[in-house]
Amino acid sequence: MIYTDRASAGRALGAELAHLRASDPLVLGLPRGGVPVAAAVRDVIGGDLDILLVRKLGVPWQPELAMGAIGAGGVRVLNQDVLDHTGITPQQLAEIEDFERVELERRRLVLRGDAEPIAMGGRTVVIVDDGMATGATVVVACRIVRQEQPERIVVAVPVSSAEALHRVDAEADEVICPLVPRTLGGVGTAYRDFHQLEDEEVTALLS
Repeated sequence: MIYTDRASAGRALGAELAHLRASDPLVLGLPRGGVPVAAAVRDVIGGDLDILLVRKLGVPWQPELAMGAIGAGGVRVLNQDVLDHTGITPQQLAEIEDFERVELERRRLVLRGDAEPIAMGGRTVVIVDDGMATGATVVVACRIVRQEQPERIVVAVPVSSAEALHRVDAEADEVICPLVPRTLGGVGTAYRDFHQLEDEEVTALLS
């Protein structure tokens, strides 16, 4: 299965989430790539759309490979196996984390501005990204949401590695993923159009 683009992946994902329609869900897209997927999911199942700001800590020479991820409130998850395999030093990790925290704040200002996040307490929260390779970013997202005491956390992604699904399954109440290749060369291999989104595309979807 190859998705045409993120919006078509979101529509396919929405069909798998039809059982959530009656719960008036809060659909959270992980910027940037998860937002068009989340917008298409919300179009299918209804509810509210918002963003959840998290940042991958990518390996310097292979940025798509996550050695961890960070989010609001100082939440951090590390992939120790990736750290061990790549030989990243604590100093390198600290430098990358400092850089990504600056970017996290920049995105908060650009994508959210003065707007407050939609309250998650007591709601069915659906965390959506365009795919999972290691799952680190989505694990951080789950932990941030869990602190807000939702009724239920559902993770929905169009494509994932089996390893990432296993990691995220321990954090969420339900995980939906229609495509789990035997080997995942990269999330982008599941899409014909996997262009790098600009901030303007994300803010347009949110408005």
